[in-house]
Amino acid sequence: MDRPRSGFHGNQTSPVMDKKNYEEVAVIGNGAYGTVYKARDLRNDGQMVALKKIRIQTTEDGMPMNTIREISLLTHLDDHPNIVRLLDICHTQKDQRETHLYLVFEHIDQDLATYLEKCPSPGLGPDRILDLMKQLLKGVEFLHTNRIVHRDLKPQNILVTCDGKLKLADFGLARVYGFQMALTSVVVTLWYRAPEVLLQARYATPVDMWSCGCIFAELFRRRPLFCGQSEMDQLIKIFEILGTPSYEDWPEGVAIPWETFRPMPRKSLRTIIEDLDSPAQDLLEKLLSLNPLQRISARDALQHPYFSDSIYQEAGGSSSSPSSSSSSSSSNSNGNNSGENYDTDFSPEPEK
Repeated sequence: MDRPRSGFHGNQTSPVMDKKNYEEVAVIGNGAYGTVYKARDLRNDGQMVALKKIRIQTTEDGMPMNTIREISLLTHLDDHPNIVRLLDICHTQKDQRETHLYLVFEHIDQDLATYLEKCPSPGLGPDRILDLMKQLLKGVEFLHTNRIVHRDLKPQNILVTCDGKLKLADFGLARVYGFQMALTSVVVTLWYRAPEVLLQARYATPVDMWSCGCIFAELFRRRPLFCGQSEMDQLIKIFEILGTPSYEDWPEGVAIPWETFRPMPRKSLRTIIEDLDSPAQDLLEKLLSLNPLQRISARDALQHPYFSDSIYQEAGGSSSSPSSSSSSSSSNSNGNNSGENYDTDFSPEPEK
């Protein structure tokens, strides 16, 4: 599909494509961010697209500049095989105080949650898990390289095409919608949320790596690893498996003091996920580091021996259309972030 570029007028950046180019077919889903429709692109032989409708509060000066900047950035992120393509942007003016913004994405029929539900027993093979994980990390690495933190990675926001390609969706939009809204969605989002977010501490790209770890475990288990019903319950579920963090690792200035939690010992992840081999266990432990400064980055994760030394590397490549292979050596042998990805631009105000 040819992708039209949105235009901007004067000092007020404004999407100009016509929403009438799209015919809504069915509602795909509703969420904190708005409504997603399956729609036909009337300019391209009725090709199906995903039409995401967002309500934006406007002022007398028009659309907020932070919204304009974030959406403008998204229009340049369609050149990666593991990122859902943003095809078009259009809008309609509801009234003086509200604009309906429409983001038009390529349409993919199933998300990773559905893909796992459809997977017959005994589950995904190790080659398929490796392939999906490599694609996930490549997409996340691309976002982080472009200074975007997804902040809501979960199987429902990861799409899988019929030929096995994995694509990230709903990235970079938290600032468009307003961060408070992004964190008040359904309970399932809690299950992939990093401890520093649950504790309302400063955070950055490592929050996405924690989510990748939760998803990695779920590829083996076909069910979530941590299933809390509230922020506090989610922290307890995490500590029951990974152990209570040390006092030194507890973030400063958070609402919940370290003394709130009783000491809990760390369990071996192999007692939770029996199919883990040593390289997979090591990668998972690095992704699920309780200390975000010690959590592995996407770049280093792609260079982990789980990918470079695996006997499934070539098998996965031939059957599942993975991304290109990673180098076998890492610039950081421990795979730690060491604070390199921390930037105050990624740290919004904590939830009130």
